[in-house]
Formats: sequence, structure tokens, C-alpha cells
Amino acid sequence: MNHPMDHLLRTDRLPHIWCPGCGIGTIVSCCIRAIEESGIPEEQFVTVSGIGCTSRAPGYINLDSFHTTHGRAIPFATGLKLANSRLKVFILAGDGDLFAIGGNHIIHAARRNVELVVICVNNFIYGMTGGQVAPTTPVGGITSTSPYGNFEHPFNLVYLTAAAGAVYVARWTTLHVHQLKRAIGEAFNKRGFSFIEVISPCPTEYGRKNRKARGIDIMKYFKEKSVIKRDIDLSTGSFGKLTDIKLDGEIVCGKFVDIERPTYLDKLEELKTVVSISLK
Repeated sequence: MNHPMDHLLRTDRLPHIWCPGCGIGTIVSCCIRAIEESGIPEEQFVTVSGIGCTSRAPGYINLDSFHTTHGRAIPFATGLKLANSRLKVFILAGDGDLFAIGGNHIIHAARRNVELVVICVNNFIYGMTGGQVAPTTPVGGITSTSPYGNFEHPFNLVYLTAAAGAVYVARWTTLHVHQLKRAIGEAFNKRGFSFIEVISPCPTEYGRKNRKARGIDIMKYFKEKSVIKRDIDLSTGSFGKLTDIKLDGEIVCGKFVDIERPTYLDKLEELKTVVSISLK
């Protein structure tokens, strides 16, 4: 039986490798539907990944795709965008890939306002490599390398990217499929650096160590603890505190930033014009 999304999937590579209860398939589905509804020709889309569970996603999507080394998806994607500004480049990667190994790249791409869409799947752990503690593991979270509970303060991803200069910042869980699809579509039509955090279940490596051994347990947690807030004021300084994620605590979701400012390519073209005039 054919599925309406088959043309955007590499069906010859299915079944996928993700664990039962993992949320990455839901996120891929939201991406594909957002591509279909964006009005942008499919041949303009390119997807890039690094290494990790999420980074296997571009291998299943029937677009031009690149699987790069660990943490290096953003510089690779930046090169694609600079080489061909017509491309709509989006990155699918995990929290460890983007904010640990690739942490330096993401803050500078946001600062420069390179026109990229970054979709970060945050499952609070390094899933593929053994369930180690990650920069996003909540304080108290049990992992294979923090068996008595993580004591390091985690990154707040939406706060960090907003502070670095992203022009679009949103957070949703895999329970919020309609909002997530809409956010990805908005980001595809945005000029500048867009960041979407998706809180996603990892029952195999994170959930079973933290009293949520099944995917459905984590989805119930998302349903009970997710709070949508659309009126967070960045200028009050309360933004970070409101959007921090604590162990078994609230998950504040919503669109937090949607602004306009010149992109990296805009500024580069401006400079070329100034230099060209000065050399005449």
C-alpha cells in the first residue's frame, strides 16, 4: 500500500533503526509534511546531519542529504548555503551533537544569522553511544555516567540560541505534532537562523533509568507537564528561568522569538557593494 509521503521517503531503507517509543520518526513526519505545505519546491531543500540517533534521519528522507562528522553539521550546512543561496538548508541533529561537540558552531551561526533551519531533538542524553550524561540532562537525571544523578547545570537551549541571535526560536514536544509542523513550516519561510527544540522520548537509554521505561510513559509526562506560553518577555530577564527544564518538572513550550534582522549573506552583499564603490 502506498503512503502519501512515500515520495519524500527512501522506502528502500526502511524499516528504520530507531528503538520502540523513540520520537524521531514523529519529527521526520512533521518535517516532511511541513516541506509539502511550505510552497517551496522540494528540489531546493537540502538536509544535513552529524552523528547520533537523530542524525540518521536524513538517510530516510528522499532529498539531497549529507551525513557529516560528529558535531560538524552546521559548518557543513553553512558552506552549502554560501555556495548556493537558493538552497533551503535544514539540519536534523541531537542535543549532544549540536550543543556539546558542535556547541561552538551553533552559537556562531546564530550570531552571524546564517540562513539555516536547525531542528534539535532533545532527549536529554547521548542515546546512540551508550546513554551518557549530556549538556541537557536535567539535574538529578540518571544516566550511564551519572548513576547517582547528574549534578551539572544543563543548557537551556532556547535561551542560549535566542541570546546568541537567532531570529526564530521555538520549543515543542513530540506530543505537539500540529504545532511542531507549523513551527517547521514557519522556519522554512524565515530569513535567518531559525532554531526549533523538540523534546523527544528516549525510553531505551533515558526513560528506563528515570522511571519512564516505555514511550507511552514519557508521552503521558509530556501531556501532564507541558505548558504553552506565548507571552514570555525576553527583556524581563525571567525568560531563562521560565524555560529551564527540571527533572519531572514543567516543559514550557511555544514560539519565543520571531524577529527580523539582516542575514549573513545580506551583510556580505552590502560589504561587496561598499568595496566595489570604493575601488572605482
